Amino acid sequence: MRNYENLVIVKPTLTAEEIQESLKAIQEVITSNSGEIAATDDMGMRKLAYPIDKNERGFFQVIYYSAEPSVITEIERKFRLNEELLRFVTIKYDTNREITAWNELVKKAQKKAEAPKAEEKVAEAPKAEETAPEAPKAEETAPVAK
Repeated sequence: MRNYENLVIVKPTLTAEEIQESLKAIQEVITSNSGEIAATDDMGMRKLAYPIDKNERGFFQVIYYSAEPSVITEIERKFRLNEELLRFVTIKYDTNREITAWNELVKKAQKKAEAPKAEEKVAEAPKAEETAPEAPKAEETAPVAK
């Protein structure tokens, strides 16, 4: 199995739920063709360098996966049939140097995916500063004479 990366750009006219469903469908195309997804990196809504089908923006996601070289043509064929995709690009990592770079990209994407989960846990616990009532500042209570 070889390592690949797909950058997909989804239409911005979809709702957030529809975008997530579309991204899950894209990942399903890869897994149904015996691909193993290592990591995904949601890059969010971004401005495009040039309009594509009259769209100025698009939702970007990078998918890192391993698959047999023979299934890549089928994956790309299904991507072309998907009308919710504006563009996609498949990058193959072949040499030892490229595979090392792919592994580093996967690690970064996994850390990025774990970071919001850690932030949610911190946000759930109330901070000491938030629980103590604030005393009014002298500047706020006294009128300023000019």
